[in-house]
Formats: sequence, structure tokens, C-alpha cells
Amino acid sequence: MDERARRAAPWQGEWPVIGAVAVGGAIGAVARYGAALIWPTGTGAFPWTTLAVNVSGCAVMGVLMVLITEVWTAHRLLRPFLGTGILGGFTTFSTYVVDIERLVEAHRVAAALAYLAATLFAALAAVTVGMAASRALFGLRRRTA
Repeated sequence: MDERARRAAPWQGEWPVIGAVAVGGAIGAVARYGAALIWPTGTGAFPWTTLAVNVSGCAVMGVLMVLITEVWTAHRLLRPFLGTGILGGFTTFSTYVVDIERLVEAHRVAAALAYLAATLFAALAAVTVGMAASRALFGLRRRTA
């Protein structure tokens, strides 16, 4: 394929990946919506559900990345389906920002700042713990650059 044709349709041949992300995203978004129905957050209340969803999703992402990069030879659609799709649809950092805004509007600035910091640090810790636990379970050493 010449350079002009490649620039005209850079996504050509990516329909299976797009489909995997779309289907996975729908599953993840439905799971997140279900979590919000089961554990709703009242107006001006601390958004525990969003925090739990984001932290648990990050932990699973840490596990997934070790499994598909260090343990298995994964099918090329597995990472887009599970990582970008399901976990991308499940975690909700856009809602995180809206939750912060709502807490500020409810004059709960301290809670908003606590939520902002707690989500950031807990999400990073969850990815790290998920990766470390997976490596320990499979007897792997941490990769170095």
C-alpha cells in the first residue's frame, strides 16, 4: 500500500478492534451503571460508589496488564476488549470530575479535595498492588527498563 492510501484510511483493517472496544465498553458501562443503582450517591454526599468503581477497575487493570504482557500470549483483541472496552467503560474518571464539582457546589470543598486526592492515590496504588499481586502469584519478577 502506498503512503497516500495509508494516510487516507489509517483505521482500515481495524474494524475487529473497534468492535471489541465497543462491545467491551458497553459491558463495562452497564456494570458501572448497575453499581450506581445498587449503591446510589445522594446529592452532596461523598461519592463512594465512583471511588470504589475507579479503584477496583484500576486494580483489575493491573492484574490484566501482567497477565496479557507477562504470563499469556493473548489474542490481539483481548486487550482492547478487556482493557480499553470493559475496564474503560467501567471506570469513570469523567464522573469523578463531575462528583468533585458537585461537592464544591454543595460547599463541601474539604470533601471534594479529599475525594480528588483519595481517588488519585488509591487508583495508582490499586494498579500497583494488582500488578505486584499478579507477579507474586505467578512467580514473576518486576520488569526493569
